[in-house]
Amino acid sequence: QVQLVESGGGLVQAGGSLRLSCAASGRTFSRYSMGWFRQAPGKEREFVAAITWSGSSTYYADSVKGRFTISRDNAKNTVYLQMNSLKPEDTAVYYCAASRSATYLSHVNEYDYWGQGTQVTVSS
Repeated sequence: QVQLVESGGGLVQAGGSLRLSCAASGRTFSRYSMGWFRQAPGKEREFVAAITWSGSSTYYADSVKGRFTISRDNAKNTVYLQMNSLKPEDTAVYYCAASRSATYLSHVNEYDYWGQGTQVTVSS
């Protein structure tokens, strides 16, 4: 069992930055690939970024490539999402998730555990 708690969301102007954190409980955090997803009002949950258990591979949605960076610290049981050059269309609730898999990490159904989400609002 893994419990995930996101933090770091908030209100920021377009062009600004935020750093999201996701703290995981349990001693097996390093065995899980981790992902960030987001969901805007009236839209489906969409993939943002993912990182494999060792951190050796990262994946990004085209919409955030070059602006967002995912990283993890297995010693701290934490995964991060650094978001730069934010745009109003980045406004959403951001969720972190844990997966036992190392493949198809852009797919919602690959994830076994989810956090409650943190709101990110980007004003124009």
